Amino acid sequence: MEASPTIFYLIPGLGADERVFQFLRLRGEVHVLRWLPPQTPREALPHYAARLAAAVPAAQACWLVGVSFGGVLALEVAQLRPLARVVLVSSFAGPAELPWAAGLARATGLHRLLPPQLLPRLPRLAQWFFGVKNGSEYQLLRQILHDTAPDFTRWAIGQLVQWPGQLNAAVIRIHGTADRLLPKGATHSQYRLPGGHLIVVSRAAEISRILNQLAEAVPVEPT
Repeated sequence: MEASPTIFYLIPGLGADERVFQFLRLRGEVHVLRWLPPQTPREALPHYAARLAAAVPAAQACWLVGVSFGGVLALEVAQLRPLARVVLVSSFAGPAELPWAAGLARATGLHRLLPPQLLPRLPRLAQWFFGVKNGSEYQLLRQILHDTAPDFTRWAIGQLVQWPGQLNAAVIRIHGTADRLLPKGATHSQYRLPGGHLIVVSRAAEISRILNQLAEAVPVEPT
């Protein structure tokens, strides 16, 4: 029996959309799981993940590829879709990997005092944090920041700093060696690429090759 095509579900980072995946070249069927508006300002992350998982058939073997905060959702969705294999790109698996500022926010609730519009108003600061180059990468980052809904950002940051993690999950990890947002991630990653937090754009060719090789090594079984 002929093997079914590889199926990828891609989850972008906080507030981002399919634009961050535009340079990936994956061999198989590709779907982007777009962000849903939170049902309430206090919607729990597992509940949100269950709504996101509705787009992934339960009996379907697939790859869940999550970037940054999208990796957190990939891990949560995988709890509901046992046939899914997870790849984290520029992401993390638990609170111990977050920088000290996130730990402070977790303990004090300081993040509630920071306006979610801050980074869009300071694009050059965002450029430094994300480690993107001038030109098309910078323009893409500016567009994504401009288009991010403040209410979604506020909800997502609150969920992110309180997330207990999925430390025992079997995942493949790809991380930039110069990631300023999540600098500890490279230590825990099987694939370390030169670059910052937005390597899904700047190192799209290498990430495409890794994902395609992983899919070929572990083919999807027919359902």
